[in-house]
Amino acid sequence: MCIRDRYTAEIEVDITGLEPLVACPPKPDNVKPVREVAGTRIDSVFIGSCTNGRLEDMRAVAEVVKGKRVAPGMVASVVPATRQVYAQMLQDGTLQTLFDAGFIISNPGCGGCASGHIGMVGEGQVQVSTSNRNFAGKQGPGDNYLASPTVAAWAALAGELTVLEG
Repeated sequence: MCIRDRYTAEIEVDITGLEPLVACPPKPDNVKPVREVAGTRIDSVFIGSCTNGRLEDMRAVAEVVKGKRVAPGMVASVVPATRQVYAQMLQDGTLQTLFDAGFIISNPGCGGCASGHIGMVGEGQVQVSTSNRNFAGKQGPGDNYLASPTVAAWAALAGELTVLEG
């Protein structure tokens, strides 16, 4: 056994009944069930970067949006975490699914969460982001709601915070 495979404890948590949550502006600890903020109009969705830019995240988004289109006027962007993730998305069709749904796909790496060129939100705008912080100014002067990739995908389709089924 390698030293990195040794753990002090293993904890299992049953999340079967957990409903989708979002961290509301302006802090990551301002957490509420999505149902409490459902209907909040959004201007953009940012998915990816080092937080939630893994292949399994991108596949989860593709599963939600397959055969659908982002809401009219919605800016929905995806930033794979690494070049390897980007290559896998190319190979398995995930990239095509996201493109067909209307997502902007950027090069791998950082994005709005590092005050980058993609994933920034303007003054008076509202964004759903899968990044890890939503402090004022972190991704621009607008408001950021932090969410899972799946919740962000639902929001991109609806143009508002929502929980879609199926």
